[in-house]
Amino acid sequence: MLPTDCSLIKHFSNVTDPRIERKKLHQLMDIIVLTVCASLSGAEGWEAIEEFGHNKLDWLRQFVPLKNGIPSHDCLAYVISRLSPKEFQRCFIDWVNAIREVIPDEVIAIDGKTARRSHDRKRGQNPLHMVSAWGCANGLVLGQEATEEKSNEITAIPKLLALLELKGCIVTIDAMGCQRTIAEQIVDQGGDYCLGLKGNQGELHEAVEDFFNTAKQANFNHVEYAYHEEIDNDHGRLETRRYWITEALCTLPKTELWKELRSIGFVERECHIGDKVTIEQRCFINSIKADAQLFARAVRHHWGIENQLHWRLDVVFREDDNRIRKGNAAAIMTTIRHICVNLFQQEESKLSMKKKRLKAAWNDRYRAKLLLGK
Repeated sequence: MLPTDCSLIKHFSNVTDPRIERKKLHQLMDIIVLTVCASLSGAEGWEAIEEFGHNKLDWLRQFVPLKNGIPSHDCLAYVISRLSPKEFQRCFIDWVNAIREVIPDEVIAIDGKTARRSHDRKRGQNPLHMVSAWGCANGLVLGQEATEEKSNEITAIPKLLALLELKGCIVTIDAMGCQRTIAEQIVDQGGDYCLGLKGNQGELHEAVEDFFNTAKQANFNHVEYAYHEEIDNDHGRLETRRYWITEALCTLPKTELWKELRSIGFVERECHIGDKVTIEQRCFINSIKADAQLFARAVRHHWGIENQLHWRLDVVFREDDNRIRKGNAAAIMTTIRHICVNLFQQEESKLSMKKKRLKAAWNDRYRAKLLLGK
């Protein structure tokens, strides 16, 4: 009997089974729960998922009936590869909205990551590129949109944003997503934006860069601005981050084309490692007010998506080494890894995610706690 308090099972029970009725030896929820629990516990391929199931059959039957035992690895691959990524994503977002806490001014970082081994040269299939939304305050993956190439992020981002609740949030996107239509969509959905600038907005980028370089040389004489500075000194690395933000837009071209554009920002990262010094500078356009600490938090949290999500997917879940790629399986399994990240994030112990995954592998009670979100 399914636990009535298991939010994950409740929301994913709406996924459509792609099989005809006479071929359903194993129920779809049996397969989904098995795959999630095996992935939580370190399984990274179909045969490993099947083996996990054989070893944990009695434990799994606390959550799903598995009347006909554990599906074979071929069955798992067949079913998962034929699920609808769009429908699976919709269930994922409904589940996240049910467990997500509403936090004012939460930063939602949008960024893409390529699953490098998901390509298939024989079939002319490019590696899967997944654009994800990371809720920084909640520490949760909020949604994802699959695309075959990084260059397609511009079309994937609006689709992802349309699925998210943005009211009261600050959306951060790197330079590829710095598009007028994307800024307008964020505002129309009730959010604010903080968008990186680079060569794709050459005239605007040059104008913002020139403004801050000139203002800095003149010590911001007659320019109203806000400033914030952070210093990190750790493991032989001294990093100073300086943030400037202003609502002085008079020198910028065509500001009326950017909906609710209110401020521009400039960040300088100075890093000392031994005798080596590097300086990185970046420009931003924003719909937020000239609050330097708020701006710094938005920029810093966007950088954090690499450590909080992408690094964990590569190092803890070994996503870049995963060869699952048939049909829709790569997209579905990426979403399942996102489910696992969220389940681990909900668990409040101070263990690293790598140690949590090891604990899930050998501790049945802990794995049940993760699955039930308790």
